[in-house]
Amino acid sequence: MFGKSSDYNYEILPKSDYGNSNTAGLFISGQSQYNSGFSFDYVPKIKNNDFKDDSQGLVSRLCNLIVIILVFLCTLITFPISAWFVLKTVPNYERIVVFRLGRIRPPKGPGVVLVLPLIDQWQRVDLRTRAFNIPPCKVNTKDGGLVSVGADIQFRIWNPVMSVVALQDLKASTRLTAQNAMTQTLGKRTVREIQTERVKLGEHLGMDINDLTKPWGLEVDRVELTLESVLRAPDDSHSGPLIMPPSVPGLEGLTGPIQQLAMHFLGQSAAVSLPAKDAVLFTDEFSTEVPVAEKSGVIEELLAAVRMVLSESLVREVGACFQFHISTNTGQTRSYYVDLTQNGGTCGAGKVMHPDVSLSMSEQDMMAMFQGSLRPIAAYSSGRLRVEGDLNTAMKLDKLVQLIKPQ
Repeated sequence: MFGKSSDYNYEILPKSDYGNSNTAGLFISGQSQYNSGFSFDYVPKIKNNDFKDDSQGLVSRLCNLIVIILVFLCTLITFPISAWFVLKTVPNYERIVVFRLGRIRPPKGPGVVLVLPLIDQWQRVDLRTRAFNIPPCKVNTKDGGLVSVGADIQFRIWNPVMSVVALQDLKASTRLTAQNAMTQTLGKRTVREIQTERVKLGEHLGMDINDLTKPWGLEVDRVELTLESVLRAPDDSHSGPLIMPPSVPGLEGLTGPIQQLAMHFLGQSAAVSLPAKDAVLFTDEFSTEVPVAEKSGVIEELLAAVRMVLSESLVREVGACFQFHISTNTGQTRSYYVDLTQNGGTCGAGKVMHPDVSLSMSEQDMMAMFQGSLRPIAAYSSGRLRVEGDLNTAMKLDKLVQLIKPQ
C-alpha cells in the first residue's frame, strides 16, 4: 500500500484517462506524464516512522493548531471530570493508534496516554502473538498428485499504525493471503516432498507470507503444515506414496534417507498382525498419548471434575474464557466452554458469544490432557490441538489441568 520510494505520490487521473489500459491507476510514479494539478493528501512514510504531513498549507496548519488548543483548554477547564474520558491506560502488549482531525499520529503507549475528545479517533491494537488455522484445501502437486493440506499459523503485529491503515479486516486478509501462498508454494513441490519435508516447507512458506504481509504491519512467526490425506497418487509414482502417521510428530524433523528408513521400520511394525484389542502406540519426546477407555458420560464426568476445582482465585489467576470444539469417534463435533472471567467461574456444554480462545481437539486428546498425560503445549506442538486466539492465553489452561489431573 505504501511505496518503497519517495517518488510515489497519490494523484487524481484526468477523466479522459478512464478506461485507458496504459494508465498507472491512482498509484502513479513521480515521473508520470499525468499532472492534473490536483492531488490527495500527503501519505506519511509510516514504514520509516515519519508521521510529518508536508501537504498542509500554512492556513490549514494554523486552523488545526487553533482547534487543538481550544479542545485542550476545554479539557483542562473541565479537569478532573474530563480525566475519566481523555486518559487511557495502555498495557505493555497494546498500542493506541490515533487519528487527530483525520490525520494519522504516532502510536501511543504503553502507560497512561491522553486522547483529546471530539478531534481524536483512536483504536487499540494488540501486539501479542495470535494464531489461526487454514482449513484443509486441495492442492495439485508438481508430479500430478492431489493432496489435502491445512496449516496452523502464528502471527503478531509489529507496526500498529500500518495494521490499522492498510486493511479493514486484518485477520481475514491474512488468512486468505496465507492460503493462496500455501497453494502456490506446495503446487511447485512433489507429494513426497510435502510428506517428508513439512518442517522445511513451513519455514519457506512463512518467509513467503512475510514478504506479502510486512507492508500491512504484520509478521508471521511460525507456519505448521498439516497433511490431511493424499487424494490422488502422483502420475510417475511406481511405489505407493510415503505416508507420515499423524500420531508421530517427532519424525517431522527428520529429512531425506533417515526419515525414509524410520518410516520403513514403522511400516513393518504396523503391518504385524495383532489381536483385535491390541494397539500400536508411538511415543515421542514431546508427548505421550494414553488410550482413554470409551464409556458413556466421560465428558460429563470431566465437567463435574472441573466444577469442583473452580474458584475465585483460579478466575483471578487465569481470567479467560475457553471454547472447546471436541470431535468424537463417530465424527460428530460437540462444543463445551470453561468461563474463568467472572465470579467463581462456570463450565458446561454449548457455545459462548465471545471466547478469548477457541480450541479444537479429539475427545481422546482432551481426556488425556485433563488427566495430565498430555501437556497443552505438547499437544499444540504435535498438531493435535488447534488454537484460534492468543496462544499465551491458551497456555493458561495448564493451570486448570494441574488442579484436575490425578495426583
